[in-house]
Amino acid sequence: MAERNSSTQSFPSIKLYNTLSHQKEQFTTVVPGKVGMYLCGPTVYKPSHIGHMVGPVIFDTIKRHLVYSGWEVTWVVNITDVDDKLIVESKVRNMSMTALAEEMTADYLDNLSALGVQGIDTMPKATDHIEGIVKFIEGLVQKDCAYPADGDVYFDVAKDEDYGKLTNRSSEKMQGEGGATASRKRSAADFALWKKAKPGEPSWESPWGPGRPGWHIECSAMSEALLGSHFDIHGGGLDLVFPHHENEIAQSESLHECPMATYWMHNGLMQAAGAAGKVGGRPRDGSGTPDDLAATKISKSTGAEPFKELLTRHRPEVIKLLLLSTHYRSPIHFGEEPLGESARALEAFERLFSRYERLCGNSYYTLTDRNRHDGDKAIPEFHGDTKEHVSSLRSRFLEAMDDDFNTAIAVATLFDLIRYINKFIDSEGLEKKKTDSDLETLTHLMLLMRELTGTLGLFLSPPAQTSTGTDGKLLDSLMRLIIELRSRARKTKDFATADLIRDSLTEADIQLEDRAEGTDWSIK
Repeated sequence: MAERNSSTQSFPSIKLYNTLSHQKEQFTTVVPGKVGMYLCGPTVYKPSHIGHMVGPVIFDTIKRHLVYSGWEVTWVVNITDVDDKLIVESKVRNMSMTALAEEMTADYLDNLSALGVQGIDTMPKATDHIEGIVKFIEGLVQKDCAYPADGDVYFDVAKDEDYGKLTNRSSEKMQGEGGATASRKRSAADFALWKKAKPGEPSWESPWGPGRPGWHIECSAMSEALLGSHFDIHGGGLDLVFPHHENEIAQSESLHECPMATYWMHNGLMQAAGAAGKVGGRPRDGSGTPDDLAATKISKSTGAEPFKELLTRHRPEVIKLLLLSTHYRSPIHFGEEPLGESARALEAFERLFSRYERLCGNSYYTLTDRNRHDGDKAIPEFHGDTKEHVSSLRSRFLEAMDDDFNTAIAVATLFDLIRYINKFIDSEGLEKKKTDSDLETLTHLMLLMRELTGTLGLFLSPPAQTSTGTDGKLLDSLMRLIIELRSRARKTKDFATADLIRDSLTEADIQLEDRAEGTDWSIK
């Protein structure tokens, strides 16, 4: 997407919901014109599932809209490649922790690529930042915010006066790590910054002896290294509000004595559709605390399949459209039925794209993508009622995205734009008689569609073909023969045969579209 020099432009008014304040706030950046954004990434010990894709798709869209609107955005997503789960799984598979992490990271990246998540600038690994993590912990110990204990190091929550501010909890209500470490802690709420190495586990040298970092300190150290001690947006799923993000705030703000992030954004979690209203024993109605909502999420423990298996049944475009059809803070009901609905919705876009290509001879996917400023300048290219209607639709889309990135309303507006463009084609009779003026207007309408879908990261490239080469040509030839036989049946008023052909093709997931100049076919 085209970008502009941030020093020469004004920025639109954007509001976003801040979990820290529990309200929408005006978006203002630490550095004018620039945005630093950090999203907690996966612990790479098993293949990623659909739940791991939600955050990246949402925050990729957020970055797209901010870049489209003129900001320069640096987006960091971390990889946790040292963790108890990794150690256990590597032993089960009889391989090194490093080899397992590399294999699962590659799987994660493949899945992000399939979904068109293209905006991540840096993906730091925890094991590449051990030196910085140790220095971070040393700083907390020197400030008496943390204490060593028999090879471990713990954060002392009693030294942080506003600990619990993200979740509105008091330290007395917090629950830290238990088990064998409990006796070494001053308070049950204290949490590990450094863990003493156990025999046979991966470890690194430190002032407190060999060990490895705790989970929470990794993100504090990596975000500081790449975005600074105070950056703009910290994101993650609702399940990370406590303890992970609460503890990140405590560590970072105790060391740096400034806000870690101005805005804390949390996406709703994936929930299994049609599961009798509950997953994990908690309600799925979107109400309740972050803990309640996190308890309903789809995860490996609740049977989520590897994402690559899901891709064998559903196109990535279908999955992405489903994710964006819900506001990011709401739970996403996920299953075969919602996916089927998303696939049918996707067909409306692709039928329009095919119609445009047939009429104008150009592929939708070759149309120029444009930023917000250039989109503003393009509105005067329309005239009369078309200009008024198009301007209204575009404004509705942008108002939705500027109001806490409401992709649900934005997607709904795209369907209104589809209906308007199809109505324009029909009312002007373009299928029967084309004029240069009407085709020019149609192209301007499709450029607007390209602008808005690109902002959401949708329809970035043509869909993968289901068949290629000789097989594709053979299939097309056979379909043309079947369509010709159906056409002859209709001309001779043999409607029973014509209907049988259509119904049989529908059962085979092949869709026919009758138009004035002929019939086209597509695979559902």
